[in-house]
Amino acid sequence: MIRIAIANQKGGVGKTTTAINLATGLAATGLRVLLVDLDPQGNASTGLGVGHADRAQSSYDLLVGNCALDDTVIATRVPKLDLVPATQDLSGCEIELIDYEQRTHRLERVLAEAQPGRWDICLIDCPPSLGLLTINAMVGAQYLLVPLQCEFFALEGLSQLLQTVERIRGRFNPGLSIMGVALTMYDRRNRLTDQVADDVRACLGDLVFSTVIPRNVRLSEAPSHGVPALIYDFRCSGSEAYMRLARELIARLPRQEVAA
Repeated sequence: MIRIAIANQKGGVGKTTTAINLATGLAATGLRVLLVDLDPQGNASTGLGVGHADRAQSSYDLLVGNCALDDTVIATRVPKLDLVPATQDLSGCEIELIDYEQRTHRLERVLAEAQPGRWDICLIDCPPSLGLLTINAMVGAQYLLVPLQCEFFALEGLSQLLQTVERIRGRFNPGLSIMGVALTMYDRRNRLTDQVADDVRACLGDLVFSTVIPRNVRLSEAPSHGVPALIYDFRCSGSEAYMRLARELIARLPRQEVAA
């Protein structure tokens, strides 16, 4: 199972929107996808139509060892897409994990329990911080995908995130690599948007995905209906962009892993 953490410590950059719609796009290509909601806000769970009453077991229970992976997995309305939901219990999880052995490797151990062949790819939706939950995601992942809002302050946050990635590589997960940076909330009418996009591409080169995710009202409306934008309005510009991003991501994966 290929494991990809979707992380950026800055809030409001489109992490959860990317996690939901990218997972749906990958499932639409025929891949079996597991989405792990690791954000205490639980927005990825809500955006996939999983209500709080249906989250009897969550990612919190996994991290503290209350249950096994299979006990938390919920089949979503999207064919081939399963979810490990999140609850507000996660907000206190970082403090609880301090007393646990190998607290940075809790998620890695859980994902290792996955039945071989059940899922092709796992996406991990991280909270907007660089705390223990995000570190668990980076330790448990093989790749990192960074959604980056096309605004000036996002660039400052990116450098901090890249420094954290280097520390994770050095101490916990030397195999972690950056899959790519996805530019989100792109507005062609705003000249600053183009300037930020150009600066990021000049700095990171091919690491930046060719696909950019535009500002799109349908992407914002879809979560209130409990479905991904790709189902809410498949033909909107946001949905089409996420389908292109899914195909681009698949093209970046090592061929032997995709074939497996």
